Amino acid sequence: MKRYFLILILLLGFVSNAQKEAVQKTIETFFEGFHAKDTIKIKSVCSDKLKLQSLSEGIKGNKISEEMPKEFYHSMATIPSDIKFEERILSYSIQIDGTMAHVWTPYEFYINGKLSHKGVNAFTLFKENEALGWKIIHLVDTRRK
Repeated sequence: MKRYFLILILLLGFVSNAQKEAVQKTIETFFEGFHAKDTIKIKSVCSDKLKLQSLSEGIKGNKISEEMPKEFYHSMATIPSDIKFEERILSYSIQIDGTMAHVWTPYEFYINGKLSHKGVNAFTLFKENEALGWKIIHLVDTRRK
Protein backbone atom coordinates (compact mmCIF):
# COMPACT_ATOMS: atom_id res chain seq x y z
CA MET A 1 0.00 0.00 0.00
CA LYS A 2 2.81 2.39 0.86
CA ARG A 3 4.37 1.65 -2.52
CA TYR A 4 1.18 2.66 -4.39
CA PHE A 5 0.88 5.82 -2.34
CA LEU A 6 4.49 6.75 -3.14
CA ILE A 7 3.91 6.10 -6.87
CA LEU A 8 0.78 8.28 -6.78
CA ILE A 9 2.67 11.13 -5.11
CA LEU A 10 5.47 10.90 -7.67
CA LEU A 11 3.03 10.89 -10.59
CA LEU A 12 1.23 13.96 -9.26
CA GLY A 13 4.57 15.70 -8.89
CA PHE A 14 5.51 14.91 -12.50
CA VAL A 15 2.15 16.18 -13.81
CA SER A 16 2.45 19.40 -11.80
CA ASN A 17 6.03 19.95 -12.98
CA ALA A 18 5.06 19.30 -16.63
CA GLN A 19 2.27 21.89 -16.40
CA LYS A 20 4.61 24.47 -14.90
CA GLU A 21 7.13 23.80 -17.67
CA ALA A 22 4.41 24.32 -20.31
CA VAL A 23 3.36 27.61 -18.70
CA GLN A 24 6.97 28.82 -18.48
CA LYS A 25 7.55 27.85 -22.13
CA THR A 26 4.58 30.03 -23.09
CA ILE A 27 6.17 33.02 -21.35
CA GLU A 28 9.56 32.24 -22.90
CA THR A 29 7.97 32.11 -26.37
CA PHE A 30 6.35 35.50 -25.70
CA PHE A 31 9.76 37.01 -24.90
CA GLU A 32 11.46 35.32 -27.86
CA GLY A 33 8.93 37.07 -30.09
CA PHE A 34 9.23 40.29 -28.08
CA HIS A 35 13.00 40.51 -28.48
CA ALA A 36 12.79 39.60 -32.18
CA LYS A 37 9.94 42.13 -32.72
CA ASP A 38 8.02 39.16 -34.13
CA THR A 39 4.33 39.92 -33.61
CA ILE A 40 3.25 36.60 -35.14
CA LYS A 41 5.22 34.70 -32.51
CA ILE A 42 3.87 36.92 -29.73
CA LYS A 43 0.29 36.47 -30.95
CA SER A 44 0.77 32.68 -31.03
CA VAL A 45 0.81 32.62 -27.21
CA CYS A 46 -1.69 35.42 -26.55
CA SER A 47 -5.46 35.29 -26.38
CA ASP A 48 -7.54 37.40 -28.74
CA LYS A 49 -8.94 38.93 -25.53
CA LEU A 50 -5.51 39.94 -24.20
CA LYS A 51 -5.50 42.81 -21.70
CA LEU A 52 -2.30 44.87 -21.24
CA GLN A 53 -1.67 47.22 -18.31
CA SER A 54 1.32 49.01 -16.80
CA LEU A 55 1.74 50.47 -13.34
CA SER A 56 4.24 53.34 -13.18
CA GLU A 57 5.73 54.91 -10.10
CA GLY A 58 7.01 58.46 -10.21
CA ILE A 59 7.53 61.65 -8.28
CA LYS A 60 4.25 62.99 -9.62
CA GLY A 61 2.46 59.93 -8.31
CA ASN A 62 1.56 56.48 -9.42
CA LYS A 63 -0.49 55.74 -12.52
CA ILE A 64 -2.06 52.87 -14.37
CA SER A 65 -2.12 52.78 -18.15
CA GLU A 66 -3.73 50.37 -20.59
CA GLU A 67 -2.71 49.46 -24.10
CA MET A 68 -4.88 47.75 -26.67
CA PRO A 69 -3.31 44.61 -28.16
CA LYS A 70 -3.50 46.10 -31.66
CA GLU A 71 -1.47 49.14 -30.50
CA PHE A 72 1.05 46.89 -28.73
CA TYR A 73 1.61 44.73 -31.82
CA HIS A 74 1.93 47.82 -34.02
CA SER A 75 4.45 49.43 -31.66
CA MET A 76 6.51 46.22 -31.60
CA ALA A 77 6.54 45.97 -35.39
CA THR A 78 7.63 49.59 -35.86
CA ILE A 79 10.58 49.76 -33.43
CA PRO A 80 13.57 50.98 -35.44
CA SER A 81 16.16 48.30 -36.20
CA ASP A 82 18.95 50.31 -34.54
CA ILE A 83 17.19 50.09 -31.17
CA LYS A 84 18.12 46.94 -29.29
CA PHE A 85 16.20 46.03 -26.17
CA GLU A 86 16.24 43.14 -23.76
CA GLU A 87 13.93 42.27 -20.93
CA ARG A 88 15.94 40.03 -18.61
CA ILE A 89 13.67 37.76 -16.60
CA LEU A 90 15.25 37.21 -13.20
CA SER A 91 13.00 34.39 -11.95
CA TYR A 92 9.66 32.64 -12.42
CA SER A 93 7.02 32.02 -9.77
CA ILE A 94 4.26 29.87 -11.28
CA GLN A 95 0.93 28.95 -9.73
CA ILE A 96 -1.67 26.80 -11.48
CA ASP A 97 -5.27 25.98 -10.65
CA GLY A 98 -7.01 23.93 -13.32
CA THR A 99 -7.35 26.07 -16.44
CA MET A 100 -5.75 29.20 -14.95
CA ALA A 101 -2.10 29.97 -14.32
CA HIS A 102 -0.42 33.00 -12.82
CA VAL A 103 3.24 33.83 -13.42
CA TRP A 104 5.22 36.45 -11.51
CA THR A 105 8.49 37.46 -13.22
CA PRO A 106 10.80 40.15 -11.82
CA TYR A 107 12.75 41.76 -14.67
CA GLU A 108 15.31 44.35 -15.74
CA PHE A 109 14.78 46.20 -19.04
CA TYR A 110 17.77 47.31 -21.12
CA ILE A 111 17.80 49.61 -24.16
CA ASN A 112 20.99 49.49 -26.23
CA GLY A 113 22.75 47.76 -23.32
CA LYS A 114 21.79 50.37 -20.71
CA LEU A 115 19.40 49.68 -17.84
CA SER A 116 16.19 51.63 -18.53
CA HIS A 117 13.93 50.39 -15.74
CA LYS A 118 12.97 47.35 -13.71
CA GLY A 119 9.90 45.86 -12.16
CA VAL A 120 7.69 42.80 -12.17
CA ASN A 121 5.48 41.23 -14.82
CA ALA A 122 2.33 39.44 -13.70
CA PHE A 123 0.92 37.15 -16.38
CA THR A 124 -2.44 35.40 -16.19
CA LEU A 125 -2.88 32.48 -18.57
CA PHE A 126 -5.86 30.39 -19.60
CA LYS A 127 -5.90 26.88 -21.00
CA GLU A 128 -9.06 26.38 -23.04
CA ASN A 129 -8.01 22.90 -24.20
CA GLU A 130 -4.94 20.74 -24.78
CA ALA A 131 -4.75 21.52 -28.51
CA LEU A 132 -4.54 25.30 -27.97
CA GLY A 133 -2.27 25.11 -24.94
CA TRP A 134 -1.75 28.00 -22.54
CA LYS A 135 -2.62 31.52 -23.75
CA ILE A 136 -1.77 34.81 -22.05
CA ILE A 137 -4.99 36.66 -21.24
CA HIS A 138 -3.62 39.42 -19.01
CA LEU A 139 -0.24 41.07 -18.60
CA VAL A 140 0.36 43.80 -16.06
CA ASP A 141 3.80 45.13 -15.22
CA THR A 142 5.36 47.59 -12.83
CA ARG A 143 8.04 50.04 -13.94
CA ARG A 144 10.56 51.76 -11.70
CA LYS A 145 13.69 53.73 -12.58
